[in-house]
Amino acid sequence: MFNSSKSAARTFATLFFSGIALFTTHTLADENHPPIGDKIKGIPLFDAHIHYKQPAWEKYSVKNIIELMDQNGVAMGLVSSTPDEGTIMLWEYAPNRIVPELRPYHGNAGSSNWAKATNMEVYLEQRLKQYPHEGIGEFHIHSLDKTDEPLFCKVIAMAKKRDIFLHVHSGAEPIRWLYSLDKDVKIIWAHAGLGDPASTVYELMSEFPDLYADTSLREYAILGGGDGLDPEWKKIIFDFQDRLMIGSDTWINAQWDNYSSIMSSNRQWLSKLPKDVAEKIAYKNAGRIFKRDISMGLVGRQ
Repeated sequence: MFNSSKSAARTFATLFFSGIALFTTHTLADENHPPIGDKIKGIPLFDAHIHYKQPAWEKYSVKNIIELMDQNGVAMGLVSSTPDEGTIMLWEYAPNRIVPELRPYHGNAGSSNWAKATNMEVYLEQRLKQYPHEGIGEFHIHSLDKTDEPLFCKVIAMAKKRDIFLHVHSGAEPIRWLYSLDKDVKIIWAHAGLGDPASTVYELMSEFPDLYADTSLREYAILGGGDGLDPEWKKIIFDFQDRLMIGSDTWINAQWDNYSSIMSSNRQWLSKLPKDVAEKIAYKNAGRIFKRDISMGLVGRQ
């Protein structure tokens, strides 16, 4: 079903992306800063939103997952899973390729009730002590319930003690609430809000200058539908280029089935950016915040 790791680099090298001219008035994308275009194919990717959930384990072995990453030039990824064992399996198989983070979901604790689950604090503490997780999340805050404040204060304290991020799937208001609990909490906003319009994304990123975001599931909105980027997303990308990362969100097997297409769509919109901006969002921002040396030399390795 998959090419071997040795052939993955050759498979990736055959991919091509048409360079489309970037039309923008932003100073970083004028005639002196042309889009990276076709050269995007030689740039490594950091996938900042991977899940290796239990339904995927039988269909996609850990070897298969790393081969898929290889085939698409994904040098490294930020992984959380339901349950956490999926993340650990990937990390143990390919420790040079996986940045693990701890998702709270396990047993009967899922996206809608995890903050109410019995002994959640104990579970998180135990897993954080046992494994080298570099984030807590991705977790959902579907609706803001301020009675959950005691748990979230403890979660924030766990993260701050270890100097790691919270990876939060929510609208804008829960992000504001988390910062109200601790102004120094480190947050990656999953999907850059997903359900929020671009104007809200811009407002929140402006309001909190330390807020990071992954753009998983936003690639088609960013592309817009014309030859250039969506104008509102273009402004977000250029103004917050140091705080964005791409992602795939492999939350169901269909996302793994379409992984190559998802990565291709990310390279498509990155190809419309100047080289320095494209490289930041493709992998350099992630390399900086997770203190990793990311390069195409990782492709084909474990």
